[in-house]
Amino acid sequence: MPFPYERLRRLRGCDGIRRMVRETRLSPDDLVLPLFVRSGKGEKEPVESMPGVWRASPDVAVELAEEAHELGVPAVLLFGVPDLRDEAASAAVDPDGVVPCAVAALRRRLKDLVVIADVCLCAYTDHGHCGVVRDGVVENDESLNLLERVAVNFAGAGADIVAPSDMMDGRVAAVRDALDEEEMEEVLVMSYSAKYASAFYGPFREAADSSPSSGDKRGYQMDPSNVREAMREIALDIEEGADIVMVKPALSYLDVIRAARDRFDHPIAAYSVSGEYSMLKAAAAAGWLDERACALEILTGIRRAGADLVITYWATEAARWLKEG
Repeated sequence: MPFPYERLRRLRGCDGIRRMVRETRLSPDDLVLPLFVRSGKGEKEPVESMPGVWRASPDVAVELAEEAHELGVPAVLLFGVPDLRDEAASAAVDPDGVVPCAVAALRRRLKDLVVIADVCLCAYTDHGHCGVVRDGVVENDESLNLLERVAVNFAGAGADIVAPSDMMDGRVAAVRDALDEEEMEEVLVMSYSAKYASAFYGPFREAADSSPSSGDKRGYQMDPSNVREAMREIALDIEEGADIVMVKPALSYLDVIRAARDRFDHPIAAYSVSGEYSMLKAAAAAGWLDERACALEILTGIRRAGADLVITYWATEAARWLKEG
């Protein structure tokens, strides 16, 4: 019907009506909190480029997870910051390493919390790459066996979900087979299916001390220009047994999330990465933007694009804001 009969502003006239017709809803249930875990006890080391984010010892990680969980956040994603880094990523396969210790501590304290363990090698290797390096080249097939061992190690400690983030070809099938061989059929695989070689990872690499010592990761992470390739990556990961697929980063790749949502019925996670978080934190600290309003708008936009889960450093704050209304 033409104006004046069709007045869409009638649907925006008051908060109650706006809530009734709202198309996309953001809930604490949609959020996953990343945590950086290090050795020690009572350790809470701030990450300078990510205000409000810490490298935490397992006991402190439990406290951070408990705060988020009490606000309704159902899951955490763990990244290890080990003391030892070597060519073989030995700390990643150590059953007494920082991630297994944190997983065990979380399992003891928070029975209902979903614990996700990131499976990668960059934070554990002395070269900072996500696989085995030979003559300056990241070897795809040789890396798979090591990734299998890391996944089994973390799952054996009690992780509900393992999340391979390395972007090696075939790693989902390798991890799934390794878990099944160890009778860990109930452990889920959340694959970083479309992980781009993004410029927005800088603060994360400070937090995890995972910058490559030479070269870059463009030979295995995706070209930011490509979306059709991302659909191929996701399709292959689903075929190989991924339970959840992921697009990373989120904010600059909303079109990729939407394309994945339109094509696949699988649960889709999106990672709102460190650069997205730090930019807004800096702008808010300068008084240029309202952090709460902008963060909730960003997270809602990621959900609107089609993500079922949003991994975000704002998880605890956003859950609190949502409960406050």
